[in-house]
Amino acid sequence: MLQLPESPLCMKTSVSVDESYQICQKITAKHSKTFYLGTLLMSPQKRQAIWAIYAWCRRTDELVDGPAAAMTTPETLDLWEKQLESIFAQKPQENVDVALSDALLRYSIDIQPFRDMISGQRMDLYRNRYETFDELYLYCYRVAGTVGLMSAAVMGIDSESLTAPWNRYKQPYVPINEAVSLGIACQLTNILRDVGEDAQRGRIYLPMEDLARFNYTEKDLLKGVVDERWRSLMKCQIQRARQFYAQAQKGISYLHPDARLPVWAALMHYSRILNVIERNDYDVFSQRAYVPQWKKIATIPFAWMRAQVS
Repeated sequence: MLQLPESPLCMKTSVSVDESYQICQKITAKHSKTFYLGTLLMSPQKRQAIWAIYAWCRRTDELVDGPAAAMTTPETLDLWEKQLESIFAQKPQENVDVALSDALLRYSIDIQPFRDMISGQRMDLYRNRYETFDELYLYCYRVAGTVGLMSAAVMGIDSESLTAPWNRYKQPYVPINEAVSLGIACQLTNILRDVGEDAQRGRIYLPMEDLARFNYTEKDLLKGVVDERWRSLMKCQIQRARQFYAQAQKGISYLHPDARLPVWAALMHYSRILNVIERNDYDVFSQRAYVPQWKKIATIPFAWMRAQVS
């Protein structure tokens, strides 16, 4: 559970850089097992930086979706942003943030995606409906697409193809749009998986214009009605998510070879949640779509093979 103090700028750290990275490692391993296994095949320095980024994102998300979310206010997020600024100023205030400050010394990571993610959490404080997909896209970018931007500098790109004389002056392609697309795809998947749970909290993330297009009402959703209208609506949403996954796949081959496996693992795991929703006949109200742990682990060899040929 994340507990934000009244004045995080007054806190003092008490761990070494290595100890802080170990804290981030445990957070990643606990909350994202498949992705964590993939990071183990990255270089030690890269995996540590990714753990530090993941730990910050996880704690940020918990401000509005964690056990203490009811206590979060706009002022809480203002304090959290000030604490972020202290990290980038090399003055971390919490033990877990020591690692991120160190990673900033090693990689050219921009602060803006972190600020954007906090803006996404602010949206959750005052919005519980989205009229159009464009509005929802902005939310998805802020809370998930930003992760791709945070990680881009750490992941690195494959520059071996540029060593040939005829490519000497060619600029390497950095798959930023594809990285953002993966975050969007994963967030859309989360939304589809959690429709029932979100509805119980008074939140509807499916665009209201899409509900209207299929003649499915907000009242139907809150009641958990599963009929042909709902199935058609869900098929449309799943197709949209898969389009973003397809866009994301196009960028993986441009990543440094040691970064491809964790990205493929995350993509394959999350996209399979959509398959489970389909197998459950689109009922996301009475049963939660999830991929069993053994299947997550079984994903790794397939992700490894895709990483070798991408």
